[in-house]
Amino acid sequence: MEALLVSTGVVALAEIGDKTQLLALVLAARYRKPLPIILGILVATLLNHALAGAVGALLAAAIGPSAMRWILGLSFIAMGIWTLIPDKIDEEQEARPPRFGIFAATLVAFFLLEMGDKTQIATIALAARYESLIAVVAGTTLGMMLANVPAVLLGQMAAKSLPLRPIHITAAAIFIVMGVLVLRGGV
Repeated sequence: MEALLVSTGVVALAEIGDKTQLLALVLAARYRKPLPIILGILVATLLNHALAGAVGALLAAAIGPSAMRWILGLSFIAMGIWTLIPDKIDEEQEARPPRFGIFAATLVAFFLLEMGDKTQIATIALAARYESLIAVVAGTTLGMMLANVPAVLLGQMAAKSLPLRPIHITAAAIFIVMGVLVLRGGV
């Protein structure tokens, strides 16, 4: 249960203001069809985070506990610092019309945009930290949905009303505290 809750909270906070959330806003404003966008986000996130979680689980099995503690601790601290850097979406990405429908466009765009993103890296680290891969992937996917579904439903209005800087600082602090606790052996 801890893996699910921590994964959900960390990713939901880290996703606010992230480039994939900006993509959700752009898609919602452009196509005004929330259901295919939400389903595309869900499927893309499940696929992407399942792969990332599997990588994290493999790393945990292949690396000794001491080295893993250092890798995880430093990774969480790096994620905290990275969270403070705001994301933006390229104008070029906004201009492309979907060739295969809104669902397919969302699925492909989210899957590709999530590659190497902080929430994907966080999924790898969380899967390496917790033994339950399913709980981590479910949690990180739930966190993505908690951050992106309101963005899709509320469109541009949500982006203008959220205090992004305090949210980024909170998410960064959580990552850094988790990193320090892992390094100290407390988590």
